[in-house]
Amino acid sequence: MKILITGCAGFIGYHLTKKLLQKKTFKIIGIDNLNDYYDTKLKYARLKELKKFKNFIFFKVSLEEKKKIQKIFSKFKINFVINLAAQAGVRYSQKNPDQYLNSNIVGFYNLLETMKKYNVKKLLFASSSSVYGKVKSKIFSENLITDKQISLYATSKKINEVFMNFYGNIYNISNIGMRFFTVYGPYGRPDMAYFKFTKLIQEKKKIYLNNFGNHSRDFTYIDDCVECIVKLIDLVNKKKMNTIVNIAGGRKISIKHMLKLIEKNLNIKAKISLKPLQFGDVKNTFSNPKKLKKMINYKPKTSLEFGIKKFCNWYIKFYKI
Repeated sequence: MKILITGCAGFIGYHLTKKLLQKKTFKIIGIDNLNDYYDTKLKYARLKELKKFKNFIFFKVSLEEKKKIQKIFSKFKINFVINLAAQAGVRYSQKNPDQYLNSNIVGFYNLLETMKKYNVKKLLFASSSSVYGKVKSKIFSENLITDKQISLYATSKKINEVFMNFYGNIYNISNIGMRFFTVYGPYGRPDMAYFKFTKLIQEKKKIYLNNFGNHSRDFTYIDDCVECIVKLIDLVNKKKMNTIVNIAGGRKISIKHMLKLIEKNLNIKAKISLKPLQFGDVKNTFSNPKKLKKMINYKPKTSLEFGIKKFCNWYIKFYKI
């Protein structure tokens, strides 16, 4: 089976692509624009690992480049698409709105139109837990109304879901939108809190905790996330789908606890300064796992304690500390 993975040099994209390549039953066509939103050294390091596989083909291209995307579809007769390409970042979206409109909305539209043109009927796509926005619920479940986003990034992901509902119904594209909850682990994104904290602690610099340190997140270890996606590929292959699902670790964990685990693994005490809530921040995220369990019988295997240890060990090795 030929699978197109967009954002293959991104964090989730890299780990998923590597997992599928190891199975050797898939040919992966990976695309990524390798933008400099964060250190490109990390993206090229991921890509270097992927290029070791003979069943991997890479194109440096953006989803905004519609003709180039269509040329790839025409050449490879793709069977399945996994869209993980997006301009990430909540606060960055307030300063650079054009990038989110182009990458996350126009880019996704171009992909859907190309799938329609070349009659590709199977898709998984990345959404985000940030779409829940101002939902007044302690537990986020997929049946909640999500129409009060608090960042442009979250809004762009909600628009993707609306687009896909239309294309799924009208053009018979079997699809699942994946609302990821704080995915973390080795080769992670440097703009995520756990990565920033590790860097700042190691450099003995001050950490600013927003909302006076009272945030909590439903952390999802990358291996658990990838396991879910692999099972969802099988599901979309077997039956017609047009739905959204949360992908999460299933535990509500305070940012302070996560920080203590990083301190423990680095054996360095953090310098902390408490700050008020920042624009675009969701105070707490916690997923209701019932739908995911029903769909693929999923149970997360990785504790935060183990996951943070794995990340810190990777960080020390990668940055040669």
